[in-house]
Amino acid sequence: MATFKFELVSPERILFSGEIISVIVPSAEGEMTVLAGHAPLVATLKAGIVFVQTTDQNGKEFFVNGGLVEVNHASTTILAEQGRFIEDVDTAVLDAEILAAETRLAGSHSEDEKKRLADTLVQLQEFKHVFEQRNAA
Repeated sequence: MATFKFELVSPERILFSGEIISVIVPSAEGEMTVLAGHAPLVATLKAGIVFVQTTDQNGKEFFVNGGLVEVNHASTTILAEQGRFIEDVDTAVLDAEILAAETRLAGSHSEDEKKRLADTLVQLQEFKHVFEQRNAA
């Protein structure tokens, strides 16, 4: 199977860097799967899980909240506004993210910023619901 270079970078650290088979990305337009040789694109991210397939049998999951994904023929890079190993995420972490988004929204004065923050808040609330259902199974 063809592989390509992938990096997932958060403001704090590089969460992943290496050759992979595929990556599923939670873009604002919907989930997308990137394989080797994908057409170039740039997309915004929403809150969700990035699934990185490293081998035929193994993969890794990460939580991201906002940012950009850039895809070209040779590599894919995610610059996440926030990113964590999925093992470091629980409902308390998500509640804190939701509270922070609510606080930023309440203090915002720009209509564009209010819309962006309201969208982020909805995405976080939706992701928390999915995350809780997933962990209950």
